[in-house]
Amino acid sequence: MLKQNIQNSIKEAMKSGDQFVVETLRMLMASVLTKEKDKKFKEKSEKEVQLTEEEIIDSVSSEIKKRKDAIELYTKGNRPELAEKEQKEIEILKKYLPEQLSEDDLKKLVEEAIAETGAKEIKDMGKVMAELNSKIKGKADGGEVSKIVKELLVKPLIK
Repeated sequence: MLKQNIQNSIKEAMKSGDQFVVETLRMLMASVLTKEKDKKFKEKSEKEVQLTEEEIIDSVSSEIKKRKDAIELYTKGNRPELAEKEQKEIEILKKYLPEQLSEDDLKKLVEEAIAETGAKEIKDMGKVMAELNSKIKGKADGGEVSKIVKELLVKPLIK
């Protein structure tokens, strides 16, 4: 379904002449197709292998992360025009992710995960993140999640 949506978006962008969107979505499709080939190879399958919706969302998230990393490097390298291009690509790619969780919802989920795992200190962060991964996959930025987890695990120590 999501793969089909991306393909349809490419066709629409081609018809409207929006070359930037076409290029961005073609890079995303290339990533998806590469992962499908890898999956086919790993499974040693003779027939075509399709990615699940979750795996496609992982691909989209991965592409967004690559662009965020590039923005950071371009900003450090004093190349704002390239950073801006990457940011525009992120905006296009975000349309293919599930609705993102608000910061408040994210904090509630982190608090629940901390309670469920019994985490008390920063070294328990891995347990909390493992608990959260299935609940937030594709719905929140991993960096933002880890920042909130750190805040909530360190806060009790400060008191």
